[in-house]
Amino acid sequence: MYISGYRCMWVVTMFDLPVSTKKARRAYALFRKFLLEDGFQKMQYSVYVRHCASEENADVHISRVAAHVPELGEVRILTITDKQFERMRLFWGKKQRKPEEPPLQLELF
Repeated sequence: MYISGYRCMWVVTMFDLPVSTKKARRAYALFRKFLLEDGFQKMQYSVYVRHCASEENADVHISRVAAHVPELGEVRILTITDKQFERMRLFWGKKQRKPEEPPLQLELF
């Protein structure tokens, strides 16, 4: 079975959450923990990504993120196709590196 790079989606979750109080730090930690438990991977500081087999599957995870957004702060979600993700250019210092590869296994829900 062929999986199209135009059908598979990446869900990119970016956030700025306050950490100035103990309560805010706890909300930040719980949100980050939720992302990891839901299959997101840290791409860089406050940017987490998750590979999804379809747009419908991406919508499920977007709804889950929306349900866990802390009271304070800002969360943004962007979806891009696998083909768009593979065109990303990654620079580490002055050297260009290849972006992360999508997972090889299929996700079944």
